[in-house]
Amino acid sequence: MSAYKFRVLLDSDKNQEIFRDIVINREETFETFYNAIVASFNFTGDQMASFYMSNDEWDKGFEITLMDMSFDEDMPEPIAIMSENKLIDFVKDPDQKVILVYDFMRMWIFLIELIDIVKETVDAPKVVMSVGIAPPEDSRMIDMEEGYEDEFDLDEDFEDEFGDEFEDGYDNEDYGNGGYDDYDY
Repeated sequence: MSAYKFRVLLDSDKNQEIFRDIVINREETFETFYNAIVASFNFTGDQMASFYMSNDEWDKGFEITLMDMSFDEDMPEPIAIMSENKLIDFVKDPDQKVILVYDFMRMWIFLIELIDIVKETVDAPKVVMSVGIAPPEDSRMIDMEEGYEDEFDLDEDFEDEFGDEFEDGYDNEDYGNGGYDDYDY
């Protein structure tokens, strides 16, 4: 049996390289690989994530999810789950590229490349090289679409469906005296 040696590069806003080289047995699942990656970057691993098989241009291809989030049993394609799929079944090219998206709100992106196939096996995934200090997991702002904040500017005067502006307070005249007595309760 042999093992894969992957380089896992954290896509960072800063101009510094942050990567880990991880050796993992070819028969391990994507879930085991995922856990090794997040642990090596000191992330908690409590967020949704997906691997995407990729090509030389780093395009997202086939998705392998952390958990089955499908709601429709009649989906045209089955959902691939990390715990049910082994690396050896998807890693076919000598320089296979894979993308891991972790925390879909903060959008941490890991660019993963197979850099070697080693003849030895390992008891558990291990980090054989670590370069750079990973930023804290919560250091990245939640990724909101541009203009989203402006879409709900609460300082603006909104008009209701009858053309009246909303007021800061309520007027008892509009709502009776506010008690249940008005309705014979």
